[in-house]
Amino acid sequence: MKTSRRRDQASPVGQLLIIGFDGTETSPRLRSLLTRLQPGGLILFARNIKGPEQTWRLLRECQRCVATPLFTCIDMEGGTVDRLRDVLDPAPAAADVFASGERRLYRKHGEIIGESCRALGFNVDFAPVFDLGFEASRKILTSRTVSANPREMVAYAQGFLSGLRAANVLGCGKHFPGLGEGQSDSHLALPVIDKTWKKLWAEDLLPYRKLAGSVGFVMVAHAAYPQVTGHTVPASLSKYWVTDILRKRIGFRGLIVSDDLEMGGVLAAAPIGTAAVEAVRAGSDLCLVCHHEEKVLQVFEELSGASERDPALGAQIAKAAARVLAFKKRRARLLRVPANAPGAKTVEKLTRRLWEFSEQVRLQSLSRQEHKLRHRA
Repeated sequence: MKTSRRRDQASPVGQLLIIGFDGTETSPRLRSLLTRLQPGGLILFARNIKGPEQTWRLLRECQRCVATPLFTCIDMEGGTVDRLRDVLDPAPAAADVFASGERRLYRKHGEIIGESCRALGFNVDFAPVFDLGFEASRKILTSRTVSANPREMVAYAQGFLSGLRAANVLGCGKHFPGLGEGQSDSHLALPVIDKTWKKLWAEDLLPYRKLAGSVGFVMVAHAAYPQVTGHTVPASLSKYWVTDILRKRIGFRGLIVSDDLEMGGVLAAAPIGTAAVEAVRAGSDLCLVCHHEEKVLQVFEELSGASERDPALGAQIAKAAARVLAFKKRRARLLRVPANAPGAKTVEKLTRRLWEFSEQVRLQSLSRQEHKLRHRA
């Protein structure tokens, strides 16, 4: 479906999309794409981020193409997932902060990351990871997880999310219902997690049960749980997981977002357009399409066409778009791009704070290790 749409007309389908793109500035092609689709949000990666002021300007110019406030998103966990390490200073990984044993540092981790994101124009951080640190996924998730104990995971995430809120940045729990027992990387293939419902409910799902009211977003994984569902359909395309468990049984009232629909884990199950339709049918409010413009357009066209052919799906898309817009209205202040670009003093302050925090984490962890050694001796 190829339709023209004025800038002041938000597309219901567009509001369901968070899109990525190439480049560090707004080209005519990007402006045309944004004006046509009127997406719900953007996600930037290291390929888009060359400097603090450039990033702020890029986000501001993108917002000018879109009638409603954008979710300006980034993956900023610290450690291996740090999109700002080349323009500010590296942030420590979640596992390193947790190893300090200091709960005040959990909150400070979120606050410092949140302040960095906010200064550059981001209002959503797709963090923290709620996945548990089981041995099965250690080579894949590495320092992104903090503990195999779900209550310790909750303690860290609670602090981190509190810090993000203090910096006026929205957080996201991921990857529902849990990748901790996954033995393959969902970027490349579909993890099939052979775990019972009883264990999932007691372990992997505990952070979502405890923190459902503390996050604005939950991201759904491209992973299958055949002992629970009896099939290998990814959770991201499963009404059972998205609607029956997350929305109804756990009672999550925020926005549900699929993981990137360009990932191998979901493309093994369906072409990207079909995957987007099934993610929405399952109950997701937002679809991530992070890399290629042609894939973004494919998803937009597929959702638009399917909504016209299927009135029930069209109604579901309209309902999801209304939920997104209502969420944005309630948080309108948080979604504004800062009025001023981060100047040299702001950048210097953020860089210094990141470095000082990293040193604080390192020294506290060493002190804790020395205390344990003395205690054992």
